[in-house]
Amino acid sequence: MIKQLNGESRVFFIVGDPIAQVKSPYAVTVELQKRGVNGVCVPAHIAPVDLGDAMRTFNRMQNVHGIIATVPHKFSAFDHCKSGTERANFLQASNVIRRGGDGSWHGDMVDGLAMAAAIERKGHTLRDRKALLVGAGGAGTAIGHALLSAGVASLVVHDTDSERRDRLIAKLASLNLGTVGVGSVDPSANDIVVNATPLGMREGDPYPFDVGRIQSGTIVGDVITVPAVSPLIAAARGIGCPTVTGLDMFAEVSGLMIDFLLET
Repeated sequence: MIKQLNGESRVFFIVGDPIAQVKSPYAVTVELQKRGVNGVCVPAHIAPVDLGDAMRTFNRMQNVHGIIATVPHKFSAFDHCKSGTERANFLQASNVIRRGGDGSWHGDMVDGLAMAAAIERKGHTLRDRKALLVGAGGAGTAIGHALLSAGVASLVVHDTDSERRDRLIAKLASLNLGTVGVGSVDPSANDIVVNATPLGMREGDPYPFDVGRIQSGTIVGDVITVPAVSPLIAAARGIGCPTVTGLDMFAEVSGLMIDFLLET
């Protein structure tokens, strides 16, 4: 329940295109106020071409203390940061930024940490596993980084944009944390498969990979929050796979984002 909303409230925007699917505004607002913060999270539907103008406006709004970036702004949001965490600087992406004492923005990228934490909270280990990541965008970049950091033995990446895929593979391979290579729509050789694309949000979307080749013990994760049980998750459960939903991931990411936004 929202307890406070007045002229002293600290404002945190969440920007995206689209924005209707996000769960953050209410959940973040409630958690802020549970922590004793007079704050509110407000959704803002901003097209990529308008993000620069929006950031310039946020700069002028002295009661805006932080910004959460969702699709497709995670890379471009980082460009507006004066500084970032080691993780954000490596990924050149940010999904959460906070205003510093000098008015500049400081960013982090916690999507990957959230997916890794959601998998482990379900009782699964990541160390020494073989993983397939589908999607080399902002969320996929962060998830790949987190899976390797958590100790997966190998990671293969599939994306319909081969140039974007290859850039991510080269970046992740530079960590020297496990073997990294090109994946495909065939998930059969992997212990963990994560969909980091929007496929499944719209009725009639194809599966992000060949669900007919999933092995029954494969851990299947999906970043999609709407619908709550995506077609991929439903299909995986039908085969008998353990699953991690977008809402499972969101339960982890919201706390990580708020911790960062309130850090001084």
